[in-house]
Formats: sequence, structure tokens, C-alpha cells
Amino acid sequence: MKSLKTTLISLAKNRFNEKEIDFLEKAINFAEESHQEQKRLTGEPFVNHPLRVALLLTQMKLDLNTIIAGLLHDVVEDTKITNQQIRSEFNEEIAFLVNSLTKINKIKYQQKNNSDDNSFSQQQIDQENFRNMILAMAKDLRVIIIKLVDRLDNMKTLWALPLEKQKRKAQETLDIFAPLAYRLGLTDIGAQLEDLAFPYVYPEEYKLTRKIVGRRREKLEAYLKSIVPILLEQLKKNHLEPLAIKYRTKHWYSIWRKLQKEEMDIKRVYDLVAMRLIMPTVSDCYAALGVIHSIWKPVPGRFKDYIALPKPNGYQSLHTTVFAENGQIVEIQIRTKEMDEEAEWGVASHWFYQEMKDNKTYKKRKSYVPPKKFYWIRQLQEWQKQFYNTTDPQQFLDFLKTDFFKDRIFVLTPKGDIIDLPEGATPIDFAYQIHSEIGNEAIGAKVNDKLVPLDYQLKSGEVVEIITKKGKLPSPSWLEFVKMAETKKKIEEVLRRHKLF
Repeated sequence: MKSLKTTLISLAKNRFNEKEIDFLEKAINFAEESHQEQKRLTGEPFVNHPLRVALLLTQMKLDLNTIIAGLLHDVVEDTKITNQQIRSEFNEEIAFLVNSLTKINKIKYQQKNNSDDNSFSQQQIDQENFRNMILAMAKDLRVIIIKLVDRLDNMKTLWALPLEKQKRKAQETLDIFAPLAYRLGLTDIGAQLEDLAFPYVYPEEYKLTRKIVGRRREKLEAYLKSIVPILLEQLKKNHLEPLAIKYRTKHWYSIWRKLQKEEMDIKRVYDLVAMRLIMPTVSDCYAALGVIHSIWKPVPGRFKDYIALPKPNGYQSLHTTVFAENGQIVEIQIRTKEMDEEAEWGVASHWFYQEMKDNKTYKKRKSYVPPKKFYWIRQLQEWQKQFYNTTDPQQFLDFLKTDFFKDRIFVLTPKGDIIDLPEGATPIDFAYQIHSEIGNEAIGAKVNDKLVPLDYQLKSGEVVEIITKKGKLPSPSWLEFVKMAETKKKIEEVLRRHKLF
């Protein structure tokens, strides 16, 4: 079995030249020497952790400086090495990334002498760490990508921590890190984080989910394998050839949440296992969809075109659910190779494909600020400035959980603009996202050209129109049903200003 070091270098040789590999080997040796005397709680050498982080970053096709920052991300925090040494031994960019990662975890419990009291509460520590994380995200998204990969590897050895820490880290992962991964389009990392946290946060629910599912997933995978030849034959007749056919098994935490919505009836979870077709071009995707619907009848209301209308995190794919052989209900996803890469690696793949299009190497690309579709990161940065000085540290964390890291929906304005909202958002939440005045003056709402109450819970893909009246003020009753903390804050400000609150 290859060592982590050998595997990392072998994988890197597929992308980097000899001089760059020497630079990587220098970083590996530096990490090994820095962590030489250290062991993890699992008993393994500490350096295995940063090596695994660097390996995954390499698999994600990130640039060399990011991979090296992943190798060195714990050096300043956990050894006597300074950031100045990182700068002189490597370069300014690597030093910046390592320093940003060090700052995220800088705030620790500070025990007062001869006292059981902490000078920092856990809430204050979390708030300060998340504030640093948001500031880092806005400057360079690679910082948070490394942080997510770091958390993923640490979650795999969570069992080695004390019980109290296990629960806290797992809850933090479910509340913040997994949703953040999804918002950045890092679907695979988000799913893994949820599954690793699930048994620690909800141990009984985890056992129940596995019991309900039983061997059903394995049977469905075998069934999908049996219908592939039928599909391939029909595609070939229409001069279509997939680059690949994959199976995606829904992960445990996702199954649990779906079961809750379906009254714990596993038979109503149709996408337990999905087939995925990777096609050469977008037109081939639509052609393949036509072939699939010609051989198997589609389930009404289950078709989604995320190619024409991508999700806010950039996800693109065609989704259809069909009655396949023997009446078995099967979900099929169809996408191009580039869409598949972005579905797995999200924002990380953005730079990789942009570099290919621009015919530039990673060395020439200096901009790692969020792409336009991740506008919410800038919005988040503005909001943390407002919440940071609040007397209630929990208020900012609650805002993160409700407004930014919850399950997302996307709805459309009558002009076709996409508005990204948390699940459960209402027309009033939508109105305030368009403009504060539209929210203040709202008197009614139409969804898909039909009047709905203002407390209606919006669903993805709906077209929303707000009816306004000049000079109207928001109603205090709106505070009882709006979903977003941002919406509540805006309503309260107007009500206070007019002494109605």
C-alpha cells in the first residue's frame, strides 16, 4: 500500500512540472519535520492529517499554493513555526492562506486562575471564529475550501475526542460547515460531513434510518445495473453515447430528512438510488432525455431542468423520474462532464475550468475572489459587520443558521431573475430581498399568477410578484411568520422609526 506522501506526489505529477513537484516535496518535508514529535489522539503521526488534506485538495484540482497551504495549515497553530518563516521558506500567498486558517481557530477557551469561569463563553468563541471565517471567505475562497477539507478529515476521527467535544463538533458541522459546503457547490463534501456528524448528533435516528433502509439500497443498485443495457441500446440507436453512467446513492442524513417528510415510509423515497448519465454536450443531454422518456414513462411533476435554470450555487443537471422496467420508479440525472465536476467540487471547479478556457496555468491566475453567482458571500460579510457588535453573540449565529446555511430554494421575479432564499421563506422575505421599499409597501402577492397569502411558504421554481401600495408600512404581524432574520431586522427598524413597535 502506497504511503500518503507517495500517493500525493504521484497524483501531483499528473498536473505539475518537475520544478513544481520539487516545491511540493519541500513543503511535505517541512510539514513532516515541523510535526515530527506530534501524535494525534488516534495514535497516528500528526502529519498524516495535513497529508490527507493536501491529497484531497489535489484531487479537487486546486492550485499548488493551495495544496501546500493545506499541508502547512496546522504548522503555525500547533508548532513553534511562525508565519514569517512560512513566508521566507515558501511565498507570500501560502503565508496568507496559512495565516487566515490560523486566525479562524485562534480563539480558544482562556481559563481564569483559580476559577471555574471562562473568560470567553462558547458562544463568543464561535462568533469570533465564524467572523474570521467570513472575512477570510470574502478575501479568498480557497481559505474556506481548505477549512472544509480539514473539517472533513477531522470528522473521520471524531471518535477519539471526549464525548462532549464529539457532540459539539458534530452539531457545529451539521449547522454550519455542511450547509456552507452545499452553498459553495461542494456537494460531495457536504454529504460526507452530514453523514459523519449524523450518528453523534442523532444516534437513535441514525440507527432507525439504517434499520428502515436495510438492504434496499443494494437491491436498487443491482436493479439499476440490470437496466443499463436497455438504456444503452436505445441511446446507441439514436447515435448517442454517454461518457459514463454512474449510480448515486442518497446518503444517510439525506435519507433521514426525506423519511421525515414522507411520514417514515421508505417506499415514497424514490431517489434512494439515482442513475447519472454523463453526456458529451448539452444538446446530447436533452436528446438523451427524449430517448429515456420514449422507453419509460415519466412520473408526472418530477421533471426538473437545472441546465436552463441552474441552482444558485451553480448546480446544473436534468432530473427526471420514470417508471422503468417492472414499474420500478427510478430517478435519472443527465449532465455534461463539466457539470458533473462542478456538482462534486462546486466553486473549486470554477477556477479549474476557467483556467482551461483562458489557456492559463494556475501560476497566472491570481484572482480567487468569489464568482458573481456567490454574491451572498459579500452580503454575508456586510451583515456580520452589523451583527458583530450585538450584545447577544447568539444572534449572529442564529442569523447564519436561518438566513444563509439552511436548505435553499430559488424563486423567480416576473422578469426571470433568480432569488435565492432559505426553505420556508414567504413572499415578504422575497420582497425585502428585492428592495426594502417593496417589502415595506407590500399589500399582496401572486405566485405563478395566482394570489397567495403573505405567509405562504414559497417553493423552488415559482414566479413571485409583489403587489405594493405607495406609502404603506409593514405590519407588526409579519414578524410572526417571516423566515429570515434579515427580514425581521428590516421590519423592526421601520416599525421603531414610526413608533409602531
